[in-house]
Amino acid sequence: MHIHILGICGTFMGGIAAIAKQSGYRVTGCDANVYPPMSTQLMAQGIELIEGWGIEQLDLKPDVFVIGNVVSRGNPLMEEILNRNLPYASGPQWLAETLLRDKWVLAVAGTHGKTTTSSMLAWILEYAGLNPGFLIGGVPQNFGISARITESPFFVIEADEYDTAFFDKRSKFVHYRPRTAILNNLEFDHADIFADLAAIELQFHHLVRTVPSNGLIVCNGREDSLRRVIQRGGWTPVEKFGSDDGWNIAADNRVTFNGVTQGMLQWELMGEHNRMNALAALAAARHAGVPVAQGLAALAEFSNVKRRMEVRGVVNGITVYDDFAHHPTAIDTTVAGLRHRVGKARILAVLEPRSNTMKLGVMKDALPGSLKDADLVFCYAGNLGWDARGALAPLGDKAVVKDDLDELIAAIAAAAKSGDHILVMSNGGFGGIHEKLLKRL
Repeated sequence: MHIHILGICGTFMGGIAAIAKQSGYRVTGCDANVYPPMSTQLMAQGIELIEGWGIEQLDLKPDVFVIGNVVSRGNPLMEEILNRNLPYASGPQWLAETLLRDKWVLAVAGTHGKTTTSSMLAWILEYAGLNPGFLIGGVPQNFGISARITESPFFVIEADEYDTAFFDKRSKFVHYRPRTAILNNLEFDHADIFADLAAIELQFHHLVRTVPSNGLIVCNGREDSLRRVIQRGGWTPVEKFGSDDGWNIAADNRVTFNGVTQGMLQWELMGEHNRMNALAALAAARHAGVPVAQGLAALAEFSNVKRRMEVRGVVNGITVYDDFAHHPTAIDTTVAGLRHRVGKARILAVLEPRSNTMKLGVMKDALPGSLKDADLVFCYAGNLGWDARGALAPLGDKAVVKDDLDELIAAIAAAAKSGDHILVMSNGGFGGIHEKLLKRL
């Protein structure tokens, strides 16, 4: 069978391409920007890539066109697919109906921590010898790849609440039909497609309604939003984490379940958010048959995910980190985690408000509070539709805003001193700032 993927160079669609190829499908694809690293990864797997949306691609005559949510009406190739009534499906739908149909799907949903928690869960299952498949929106360093398919019945997927495709405005995760579902947390995000928090809660309840009665929902017990989701009704057992009537973790990293000690979490990761991620992963893995002691042993060898507090280099005593944080809550927990690790050393926070929600300025008033633990703050305001200087004014002299990336790098380099920690936060490439900054330092 031959599939042709429109929007193949996105992380999710590229992951589908990889596991479809591993499963024996002929895979081709196209995108507006075919460039490394995704292009080289895909071509190395024998996947033919085409630049752009030319209608000559119809001559490939695939069995089905798989459509990524980057594709919209007006796209010339998509318009011709519609005009000729050719078979097409969204990425999540095709994945669910073909590759996941006979799998025990473990889905990780939430505003924050999906990638890290999915990676923890996949690694615990791997450590236990269960050889899981997975599709994750980042690269777990224990595996070195973001997606694979195996003969194992277990499949871990990062379950995104973003909409599926231009023709299917349901969240992606409603397609996956998980047997084990983690609801990690839930805040307002994706202001480009959701009107308010209630709209996202509705989508999460749609997910809850797809989990079978012999499945398990692992739910953050500290979140009012998720409490409202669960109270809408369901048919599936629920285990809470972060609360005494479920999974919890003490200050000394002692893990308990319903008040009974399960063991100690011993690892190098920072922050309360990662401790919560660990609880969720342990609970989900236990549902799949992995004893908690084995799960804890696996987490002791967990190497985190690329772009999650990843050290990109140390120059003249100055450490430069890369982190994916882009929502104020994630920024807050990331900076706080680094503060806990480095004590009184200076933290220079470098921010690119790049996500659709941040570009709209919906979260701008929360930014100063999220950066409170940093000593200096540098913000790149290129192409923003709102006043970053005004938004960060409560930080006073410790905030520097630049519209030019080179000027921003120069300002950071001028301020940095030996012993400092430079924390770069963006959900994109940020113009290659890490290497440019290291070179400048």
